[in-house]
Amino acid sequence: MTIAHLILAHKSPTQLERLVQALAYSQDSVFIHLDLKTDYQPFAKLALLPNVHFIRRRLDVKWGGYSLTQAALEGMREILRAPVKYDFINLLSGEDYPIKPAAVIRDYLAQHIGSSFMAYQPDSTVWWHHNQRRITQYHFTDFRFRGRYFFQRLLNNLLPTRKAPPLSILNGDNTGGWYTLSPECAAYVIDFIDNHPKLRRFVKYTWGSDEFLLHSILLNSPLAPTIINNNLRYMNWTEGGSSPKVLTSDDLPAIQASPRLYARKFDLTLDASVLDKLDEVNNGGEQVKMGSDKSYYSLPLPD
Repeated sequence: MTIAHLILAHKSPTQLERLVQALAYSQDSVFIHLDLKTDYQPFAKLALLPNVHFIRRRLDVKWGGYSLTQAALEGMREILRAPVKYDFINLLSGEDYPIKPAAVIRDYLAQHIGSSFMAYQPDSTVWWHHNQRRITQYHFTDFRFRGRYFFQRLLNNLLPTRKAPPLSILNGDNTGGWYTLSPECAAYVIDFIDNHPKLRRFVKYTWGSDEFLLHSILLNSPLAPTIINNNLRYMNWTEGGSSPKVLTSDDLPAIQASPRLYARKFDLTLDASVLDKLDEVNNGGEQVKMGSDKSYYSLPLPD
């Protein structure tokens, strides 16, 4: 069983290196999409680690823009072309971290080969009621020109409500931007978007497509029965707002009690000790290097 970890990163080379090392397992690989706005040189040494690859096509990613979805799609496209055939493509940000030992994660996923893990809600829920403007209105998030917000408001006042072609049912969630896909699901999504230019044009002017586009495509597809409504990520939303709480050592009891495999988000400059303690639990306090054959204990995880 093999995993391709796809990391979307834009800052903090030290924290990214630590994440890469925490994901270390001899049969797995790490693929990094580094934001085009970010200087590559401070991250260059990561390319020297075994099984670590940088995505060749770098995009200028805007938070909330379709560019974020595109970065994930380009990463998956490159992973699917790789000579190694992976059982899962696991999308992470540079601020994520595993909260279970590598062998526990791999054992759990090995029991679910052929499945994919995403968080979603159907379009009839309260979440969609509050977020429908993501698709019904025009958003110029990925564009940088003077007067874009005025032009955006003008279009939304003059033009009719937008409807996403050709998806009859929309699915998504504010935690849905991070997921673990089978290669079959990844390939289906890429082919679908490639073959539906109207949909591509439509989503360029949406907001937060990373939290609903892939979900809606897959849950309207023959692969829908393989989707498990669980993204395997622990997040704390108690502070409200559009982003989860930055996790610290105070959150350790809740993190360790969670059956999830990964957590987000962390900030090494704010609290490094929380990662130290997770490493201590997960691998005896040692950072395992990429390519290591170190063995781990294994614990059952609930579905």
